[in-house]
Amino acid sequence: MSSRPFRLAAAQYDIGFLKSWDDYSTKIARWVADAAGNGAKMLLFPEYFSMELASLFPEEVYKSLSKQLSEMQALLPDFVMLFSDMAEEHGVHIVAGSFPVRLSDGRYRNRSFLFRPDGTTDHQDKLQMTRFENEHWLITGGEEIKTLDTEFGRIGINICYDSEFPMIARKQVEAGADLILVPSCTDTLAGYHRVRIGCQARALENQCYVVQSPTVGQAPWSEAVDVNTGAAGVYTPVDYGYPDNGILVIGELNQTQWVYAEIDLGSIANIRQTGQVFNYRDWPGQFRHV
Repeated sequence: MSSRPFRLAAAQYDIGFLKSWDDYSTKIARWVADAAGNGAKMLLFPEYFSMELASLFPEEVYKSLSKQLSEMQALLPDFVMLFSDMAEEHGVHIVAGSFPVRLSDGRYRNRSFLFRPDGTTDHQDKLQMTRFENEHWLITGGEEIKTLDTEFGRIGINICYDSEFPMIARKQVEAGADLILVPSCTDTLAGYHRVRIGCQARALENQCYVVQSPTVGQAPWSEAVDVNTGAAGVYTPVDYGYPDNGILVIGELNQTQWVYAEIDLGSIANIRQTGQVFNYRDWPGQFRHV
């Protein structure tokens, strides 16, 4: 692993209606090639961006929350192969948002995959489920908080709602992650801001980078991701050498685009030792044993 600076791209990804798998693979190839062509070495896609694949099935499937989960399992191997091939072809790391994965016991997990340029993969399951996932979609939470190694350093993934729970990111940064990636999918402006506020809070208290990537636009055909609201953002510590508001870059609300930022994970250790404040060191300070 290296702490050399690198360029990161966070997607504001539009949910489309697909005519064929080839349409999807062409769309993804275009997105990846665009980011890689602009110098990005790590690409982040949003939570549930894969749900546009449900449009490849008949209406009775994509209009049913349960049927779409079941039928999409047939596409999971092709999904994994596509992103693995893209990561190898372009020499980039890709965090492929999330895909609902059925376990051997029949339960579903909302899973975010990491694809490395050397062909290896890893994943993080969403831990905290929203009311919609729990009550309507019957997707269950994962159990393991992981950190994932990349050639640039160790990262953590907080899938959308996970970013609103401080102890998840805290365990990851204590395990060496200086970058937390947050694929998100929110239908309201309030939902987007909940995740964004969580991202900024995690960056502040852990003195680390946190990156959000949302789905955007309308998909009225979809029972799951019909309305998508948000903007990609890269958030930082609020201290020497970083933006005064902790916002390194932020996209234009609800526009389809990549948002780019130069990331220097080597700066994290320095600011934790020399900053105006020591949020990371002082967690939770004198209240540790209260």
